[in-house]
Amino acid sequence: MEKPADVTALLRELTKGNPEAGPKLIPLVYDELRRLANGYMRRERTGHTLQATALVHEAYLKLLDQHSVEWQNRAHFFAIAAQVMRRVLIDHARGRVREKRGGGAEAVPLDKALVFSPGRSEEFLELDSALERLTALDPRQAKIVEMRFFGGLTVEETAEVLGISPKTVKRDWTVAKAWLHGELKTSYGSTAEQVGNR
Repeated sequence: MEKPADVTALLRELTKGNPEAGPKLIPLVYDELRRLANGYMRRERTGHTLQATALVHEAYLKLLDQHSVEWQNRAHFFAIAAQVMRRVLIDHARGRVREKRGGGAEAVPLDKALVFSPGRSEEFLELDSALERLTALDPRQAKIVEMRFFGGLTVEETAEVLGISPKTVKRDWTVAKAWLHGELKTSYGSTAEQVGNR
């Protein structure tokens, strides 16, 4: 069972460069990383899913490679994990769109482990584009969307990572959902509904 204090202690050791911290951290965070990955997978069309295990492994390797991050605590780790998973999916979706448009790009090694819905790649990229526009308008709201929608963090965990009150998270979350819903509704109704229903 994961203990936040143990995770935080290992993250601090990782920040100090202790090579033994990474392997000890895996069993403590793996189930939660799987939960995050499964959250991404639920947004995919039935029968066309990205394998959660491949996403977890790719994200974990990238997380351990984050040498410039000074890990604060468990919530901070999972907030960054949500960002990393999103980036992996965006990169993969961009590759699929390039293939669809005849780019002739070589398959990314991750493709061997993933089954992704090509039909949803453009939709996923539009969501990413909408989040970039929201970031330009209100960076904090964009972070909240990333942590809540993509990362599955609770209101309290999001508040802890951002150093704001849960009430502020709830207010910004409501405003951001409404804004994204409006941005995505005309082009991609299903994604807009998913954001609005979280």
